[in-house]
Amino acid sequence: MSTVGLIDAGGANLGSVRYALERLGVAVRMVREPAGLEGASRVILPGVGAAAEGMRRLHAQGLVQPLRELQVPLLGICLGMQLLFERSEEGGVECLGLLPGVVRRLHPAVGVRVPHMGWNKLLALRESPLLDGVTPGSSAYFVHSYAAPVTSDTVAACHHGGLFTAVVQRGRLCGAQFHPERSAGPGARILRNFIQSDLS
Repeated sequence: MSTVGLIDAGGANLGSVRYALERLGVAVRMVREPAGLEGASRVILPGVGAAAEGMRRLHAQGLVQPLRELQVPLLGICLGMQLLFERSEEGGVECLGLLPGVVRRLHPAVGVRVPHMGWNKLLALRESPLLDGVTPGSSAYFVHSYAAPVTSDTVAACHHGGLFTAVVQRGRLCGAQFHPERSAGPGARILRNFIQSDLS
């Protein structure tokens, strides 16, 4: 059985992501230092909260450079996805820089509340193994105030006062802005696709 390295970046969603993976029959290894990445066939970076704190913790654990040099598929969830990009407006922090783009704050407007909390539809923009078997127009559960822009790496977008990236993939680099572990069937399918698909 392949092993998934689950990075403990201090996010409150860590336990629920682990439980979701175990329900899929996945062997999970908690990662708190670079040695924990060794032998993992997939790596997941979950997270909630602020970008600056998330990056501070990754630096303290010595995981920033190993993540930048990782040679196996990597999935960022929620804040973890945002940390894959170059920078975040949230604290003006430099992130991992694995994907081009700057994460920016969602702008409130009439009928548009920030943070964006609750179920919202995924708008598929291009084909990706991550979306195999996910019904078009499926909804996912979001909790966030910042979001990544829509780029050529965007697999699916979501609309909340404007379009933002909901699912991203560039080769083995993947991300979900929503919480797949809280998104019922579509979320479980995306996690399964990440574990089982060829993402080279």
